[in-house]
Amino acid sequence: MKLYDFPRAPNPRRVKIFACEKNIELELINCDMAKREHKTPEFLRKNPSGKIPVLELDDGRCISESVAICRYLEALEPEPNLFGKDSYEIAFIESRNRHIEFELWTQIGISWVNGPIVGSLGIVDQISEAKNMSDKNVRSFYDRLNKEFASAEYVAGNRFSIADITLVTAIDFASEMVDLRPQDNLENLARWFSAVSSRSSMKIK
Repeated sequence: MKLYDFPRAPNPRRVKIFACEKNIELELINCDMAKREHKTPEFLRKNPSGKIPVLELDDGRCISESVAICRYLEALEPEPNLFGKDSYEIAFIESRNRHIEFELWTQIGISWVNGPIVGSLGIVDQISEAKNMSDKNVRSFYDRLNKEFASAEYVAGNRFSIADITLVTAIDFASEMVDLRPQDNLENLARWFSAVSSRSSMKIK
């Protein structure tokens, strides 16, 4: 299987970490977003949305969207289970993963689009007020996570899951590319981050 990837892009990284946890080998195909290779007619036939990651199966069929790809990999290799084993756990992990995507990732994305790296490209009209608000929302979510980790070892209960992968990739991207590193006084969040980041799969960028 081939994974269309771009170094340091957070959503392909989610899939790469997930595959590593499953011990699934993927052939990585560099899709240079700087050269807009994700917008070429050839790539758009694989994913009409023109986004990465895309998983291309051996028979040529393609799957887009990082969580959808991870669900496919989970079906191929059920253990270690990362999406939940019973009806409650499946729903709980899904809800926690969505909290991070909709309440944290969305805000990081707004800060990224209105931040200095994207600004230097001159491809969008930036709104400083939007960045100020999204920066505030990200830090507020960090505070919330810190309170939650006072009584929880992982994002969705007492074991590692897809929700932890989503959160660690969000924090890494926010810290390295958007200058939104969690505040130093958030000890519970720092403890979780240190523990999860020590996993061998997290060395993947």
